[in-house]
Amino acid sequence: MNDFDFLHGSWHVANRRLTTPLDGAGAGAGTWEEFPGHSVIQPLVGGAGNIDEITFPTLGRQGVTLRLFDHGTKLWSIHWSDSRTGRLDPPVVGAFTGDRGDFHGEDTYDDRPIRVHFTWYRLGPDAARWEQEFSGDGGLTRELNWIMDFTRTGPAGV
Repeated sequence: MNDFDFLHGSWHVANRRLTTPLDGAGAGAGTWEEFPGHSVIQPLVGGAGNIDEITFPTLGRQGVTLRLFDHGTKLWSIHWSDSRTGRLDPPVVGAFTGDRGDFHGEDTYDDRPIRVHFTWYRLGPDAARWEQEFSGDGGLTRELNWIMDFTRTGPAGV
């Protein structure tokens, strides 16, 4: 239940995102854009969840991540919404093994079904990494399309 406790606090987030995922150019072969973010993560419901509010100042957008731990399955669900769409995306579900967390789910991208994979890496008390991959072929191949590198800017345990 405490897998995401390392994220509590304030973070600078360096983003690197593929501008046109699954465009047929090959894994990660498209154009990448880089932009900053600032995230504040707080625990919820006695530690069985947290909320992550992120601002992307150069994009003029905000987002929110809600992470919830299911005591029955021992799995986390991760839900995302942003100011661009205003909708809650389907969750990815998974768990940590050591300092790596893998989370899988199904969604749509450009009106076609995709599989989504999030990977979280705990890199010490003041650094973390998140990666997102999409698969448009039912999971046979995956394309890395977003990387977030987190550097702590405020004390843990906001």
